[in-house]
Amino acid sequence: MNGQNADARAQGNGQDGAPDRRVRVVLVDDHRMFRAGVQAEIGDTATTGVEVVGEAADVDQAVTVITATRPEVVLLDVHLPGGGGVEVLRRCAPLMAAAEHPVRFLALSVSDAAEDVIGVIRGGARGYVTKTITGSDLVDSIFRVQDGDAVFSPRLAGFVLDAFASTDAPPVDEDLDRLTQREREVLRLIARGYAYKEIAKQLFISVKTVESHVSAVLRKLQLSNRHELTRWATARRLV
Repeated sequence: MNGQNADARAQGNGQDGAPDRRVRVVLVDDHRMFRAGVQAEIGDTATTGVEVVGEAADVDQAVTVITATRPEVVLLDVHLPGGGGVEVLRRCAPLMAAAEHPVRFLALSVSDAAEDVIGVIRGGARGYVTKTITGSDLVDSIFRVQDGDAVFSPRLAGFVLDAFASTDAPPVDEDLDRLTQREREVLRLIARGYAYKEIAKQLFISVKTVESHVSAVLRKLQLSNRHELTRWATARRLV
């Protein structure tokens, strides 16, 4: 993320320059330095109107903090230890569906993969922006999501339109739907050529757990080895 401190809400500021709106936000990202950067960029409440009320680095922390603070908007990374952003959305579904003061989610990720974008939108996120966004644009996106708008980085909107256009429901891959979110994460990393130790380190799990997930994926997809698994994932553009 780049740019100077956010000031996109200036048109809604009072005569003294202070914002006349406030939004409570939780930051969910497994990189502490990135969270600190976002906090420094947008978290000056007197200037931006954004109040950061909590942070989390994995799925369990995210659900706990979001439930405790009930923010208006959550900035959610897609790839998180514990099941990813989709798992956070699944476990926070009642908060999103609340009749009063619903919690809304805006994905903020380095990934611009179509699968990631579509996955979190299906999960209930109101938008998806990449980490190249400027601070001022991010503040503007947060307030738009608070208002119930859908917000996307320009090229990402096409993924969603393509996925949902011309059909009553998005296409379903029954084989892929057999896998849990964590199994999909392991599948993707295996297909990208990661060793078991590298996967364990990236997902904060043991090598034995990685082996168990790989075995489960092979069994569910009726494949024999990681080479077949890689071809399967490549054919579905999951890599």
